[in-house]
Amino acid sequence: MSTPQKPAVLVVDDKENMRKLFARILGDAYAVTEAADGTQALARLAEREFDVVVTDIQMPGADGFAVLREVKRRAPDTQVVLVTAYASIPKAVEAIKEGAYDYLSKPFDPDEVALLVARALEQRRQRKDAAGLKSRLATAPDLHGLLGSSAAMRSLHALLSQVAVRDLTVLLTGETGTGKELAARAVHAESPRKAKPFVAVNCGALPADLVESELFGHAKGAFTGATMAKAGLFEEAHGGTLFLDEIGDLPLPVQVKLNRALQEKEVRRVGTTSPVKVDARVVAATHRDLAAEVAAGRFREDLYYRLNVVTVRLPALRERREDIPLLALHFLSRAGRPELEGFLPEALRALTAYAWPGNVRQLENAVARAAAVAQGPTIGVDDLPPELGAARVAESGGAPAGGVPAEALAKLPYREAVDSARDAVSREYLSALMQEFGGNVTHAAERAGMERESLHRLLKRYGVRSDDFKRPD
Repeated sequence: MSTPQKPAVLVVDDKENMRKLFARILGDAYAVTEAADGTQALARLAEREFDVVVTDIQMPGADGFAVLREVKRRAPDTQVVLVTAYASIPKAVEAIKEGAYDYLSKPFDPDEVALLVARALEQRRQRKDAAGLKSRLATAPDLHGLLGSSAAMRSLHALLSQVAVRDLTVLLTGETGTGKELAARAVHAESPRKAKPFVAVNCGALPADLVESELFGHAKGAFTGATMAKAGLFEEAHGGTLFLDEIGDLPLPVQVKLNRALQEKEVRRVGTTSPVKVDARVVAATHRDLAAEVAAGRFREDLYYRLNVVTVRLPALRERREDIPLLALHFLSRAGRPELEGFLPEALRALTAYAWPGNVRQLENAVARAAAVAQGPTIGVDDLPPELGAARVAESGGAPAGGVPAEALAKLPYREAVDSARDAVSREYLSALMQEFGGNVTHAAERAGMERESLHRLLKRYGVRSDDFKRPD
């Protein structure tokens, strides 16, 4: 079995003792290449690509800014860490605006170097993962808006395409928010009727006294307010498809007339006795268990069997968790924030772990909310709706906020599972540290054995606010 290749780090400094120091700090975990000045660094960059570049700013010839620009020109995902004396910190901040990952100020702690390079490497991996996710999204199976590459969605796509070409009544079942109207539209779009109207109606939203009139139409004067004759939805959908959403909410008297209309392929407008021939394919949908509704006397058995020619169940979102990252990125692309690059890994893990009782519709709303509050450039856990974090704690038996329930954890690749555990422990440790020192970052940094600036970066990274722990005077 081959040994995994170490990440490649280029260290650029005109002082040999500094290059050797970095090599000692990083040599065990990384393949370190040295460059004695900026000009030599540019030559190294022309030869190969590096994962991380650590470069001094002040050097004879080509300086750290020249190295940064060349890195970003050749390999934008390569992360650059600048090394600077305290007096040159403003220049380092300027470099960050030009694309550098972060900076180290001299003198520095070896642990701070190792931590910063590790974080830079993780940032590179995140960007590559985000690019991979965008590539997956671009090629993911998408049946007229029903997006997903999971086995459950591939099976659904195949079944809908198969039944669409057969002029049969279709009953769509599944929880609220799973995309039943999208499925109905897909059936219509894949059918020979696609050039004709697609008419959708939510049966549960129709007033009880107007349901019959809406479906079958009415004659002038049929009831108070009927000032003119009106065609019903069956007639509007003639030649095309009539989608009856939440059909389980129809009153029993209307169910009788609907069953007759399906059987005879004709309707009678309210206030008339003359039948009107209609040719509309019916696709019905419900989140109810219609068989149980029949047993309870709330739904007619004859209508149930007439609708239940082909039943297609849409999977709940929790049954196809592997589609959640794709869907989240898809909804983000529609959120009107083109500057947002994507999601941090812990945010994607939070999305994937949540149960989503409202299914795809709830996920879309959650992403829209996150996009609205995110400060950018990526969406983190703190940008997600609060219920995601609370639910994850409850499901994991009181585990740290960054934890993932065991059921979801087992579905993650090993690396992601380990990252999730590490993030959880880091967040818990930082919160406990801030709690002990009342939000005093200076004292907390001394206890943690790191520079104050390094602790600040960690707190920001894990969304732990020192102000939340300050004690009243």
